[in-house]
Amino acid sequence: MALFPFEPLSACALTLMCIGGPATPTDSALTLATHDVNGSTKTVVLHCDPAAGNHPSPGEACAALARADGEFEDLETEDVACALIYAPVQATAHGHWRGEPVDFETVYPNACVAGAESSGVFGF
Repeated sequence: MALFPFEPLSACALTLMCIGGPATPTDSALTLATHDVNGSTKTVVLHCDPAAGNHPSPGEACAALARADGEFEDLETEDVACALIYAPVQATAHGHWRGEPVDFETVYPNACVAGAESSGVFGF
């Protein structure tokens, strides 16, 4: 009778589970979207830790979210000159930030302001 009742492959799998196992997908994955008054919708995916996705500046967007601890309401405003044209843009973010669920929605006066007031997170 064997001291360990499992096969070697099972023991390897158990060992991987105990030491953290293989790399897992990032726990910071967000789908960001903007929808304007003309009916145009833009959607990007942002992954952080490491920064990736089809966001035009994933590193900067992830850094801005890290500074705000994932709180979209706390994103810093960039000093950018935007035209005073009222063309509302609805911005949404859904997914997870460091394992916590994200469900954010707001309206900005225009696309330029959306990018500036979100430190570039909605700058796409």
